[in-house]
Amino acid sequence: MFDNYSADKIQVLEGLEPVRTRPGMYIGSTSQRGLHHLIYEIVDNSIDEAINGFADKISIIIHKDHSVEVKDNGRGMPTDLHPKLHISAVEVIHTVLHAGGKFNNEEYKVSGGLHGVGASVVNALSKQMIVEVYRNNKIHRTEFSRGKIIRPLEIIGDTTEQGNRTIFWPDEEIFEEIEYDHKILENRFREMAFLNKGIRIDFIDEIEEKEIKFHYEGGIAEFVSYINRNKTALHKKILYGEQIKDGSVVELAMQYSDSYTENIHTFANNINTQEGGTHLSGLRAALTRVINEYGRKNNFIKDNEENLVGEDVREGLTAILSVKVSQPQFEGQTKTKLGNSEIRGITESICSEILSNFLMEEPQEAKIIMEKCIRSSKARIAARKVRDLTRRKGLLDGFSLPGKLSDCQEKDPTLSEIYLVEGDSAGGTAKLGRERRYQAILPLRGKILNVEKANFSRALNSREIRDMVTAFGVGIGDEFELDKLRYHKIIIMTDADVDGAHIRTLLLTFFYRYLTPLIENGHIYLAQPPLYSVKSGKKIEYAYNDEELQVLLEKMGRSSHVQRYKGLGEMNAEQLWVTTMDPEHRILIRVNIDDAIEADQVFTTLMGDQVEPRRQFIQEHGVRVTNLDV
Repeated sequence: MFDNYSADKIQVLEGLEPVRTRPGMYIGSTSQRGLHHLIYEIVDNSIDEAINGFADKISIIIHKDHSVEVKDNGRGMPTDLHPKLHISAVEVIHTVLHAGGKFNNEEYKVSGGLHGVGASVVNALSKQMIVEVYRNNKIHRTEFSRGKIIRPLEIIGDTTEQGNRTIFWPDEEIFEEIEYDHKILENRFREMAFLNKGIRIDFIDEIEEKEIKFHYEGGIAEFVSYINRNKTALHKKILYGEQIKDGSVVELAMQYSDSYTENIHTFANNINTQEGGTHLSGLRAALTRVINEYGRKNNFIKDNEENLVGEDVREGLTAILSVKVSQPQFEGQTKTKLGNSEIRGITESICSEILSNFLMEEPQEAKIIMEKCIRSSKARIAARKVRDLTRRKGLLDGFSLPGKLSDCQEKDPTLSEIYLVEGDSAGGTAKLGRERRYQAILPLRGKILNVEKANFSRALNSREIRDMVTAFGVGIGDEFELDKLRYHKIIIMTDADVDGAHIRTLLLTFFYRYLTPLIENGHIYLAQPPLYSVKSGKKIEYAYNDEELQVLLEKMGRSSHVQRYKGLGEMNAEQLWVTTMDPEHRILIRVNIDDAIEADQVFTTLMGDQVEPRRQFIQEHGVRVTNLDV
């Protein structure tokens, strides 16, 4: 049986063939996310030039033919021959994996990206790539296709410019479709400009016919101001500081708002460390210690009162922490967690000094911050009392599930799912139509509390929120335990109208603010009930949007009977099962967070106190709504 398995069956992939064979290993996926990753790899190389003081201008152009052009005014890649490979350094960088000038600390003291993988991977996954280097008053040009050199480096003219220019055409043989998301790219380039103060990034999208210029002399201090633009800041002056210690740079900017949530974003060498890491641990330790010390010394915290805890000093805080490290070590499933052990102490020391100086030099601002932290502490203690009371009543443990929950028979969480259904009527229909073996139903009464405008104590006092937390089994706040999740699919199923959309947004706000790991780990879904049923004789088919309706009418005849569903309650149990709950036919949208900063902005704008930003948001995005029931 195994006789044919011999040495000649072992395949050896040469050059950049492994990249084309398994692109997901290098760029994550061949979807739009992977397509964007190609752009980031080339831009990151230009950013590395800027970090190390060699460039201050980068331009990115998306051409109408879907090619991407990136140009910088850095030093320009080396053009001389490589001593071992006997081709130009430019060609080595673009055709050999793990080739680059970032492995030692001589040329690049600090670097992000994939350390030499980037340019060669982009080349491998592009049907064509043109690279021009402006160096030593000459224009050097080379061309590639799918990882191979098709035109060796040559001098094509003279120039007074300096830097690199790369144009690449992503390969249709690799990517599912060549379509860019302007908003995602815009957010990424804005973030890069904030993190590298003084740098200018020009983004031109010829397809969308948009041109945006990013330039922030204030750096991450302006970043904090941008994030808080639709919130009510408690103090006008933004705390900011930057120091170097043991070769590492730590930069901190922060400001408190009247929000009830923590909003800290950390970066290491311009990489968004969404999973945190040692630098975040250092900042948190510094915040708690310094604010308690200042509070004790200045009599904000009395001798008989307990110290503030971490969540007290972080409630309502917006902060950007950016560190630059010569040899970053990234951990976590997505490689977005900083693991350098020495950075914790360095960050804690520097952040402590920055924060202490600010509190001493700005007594009025310090008073506002202390009052905010003390209010947070009182709310936490009140919430703890509520939680203890409800636990004594058996409402927040897994042994006393909500009375209106219709649980499933399956005990394996990976095979179980729960539907959050709007109202008792739709809940009753869902209970009749479900597969009770693995589908649980939890009806919700009306619109839940808007947690964007409420503190933790009020959230825990909400019956609907307590019912959800109890049903999920994971706890909330500092008692949250993902391992105790009772259903690996939590499905929001609301009416396809304005009220249903509002309830869906309220639920997503709650999940984002208080149960974020459920979103991050892919457990939250949106059900997609149909908008129409089309009946011709005894045959019934369903349309989920207006375009599908027109297709069905052409197929079944325009004298067919069309029913517009305004609510789940208008369907019978069988229809709800067939269209919305049957795993073989239903449409589910998994909720994810591609950009935490952008997500925070959307929830703040839509659910926060300020009316004007919400009005502007609706005016800007309302044109995209094609079907709206009022």
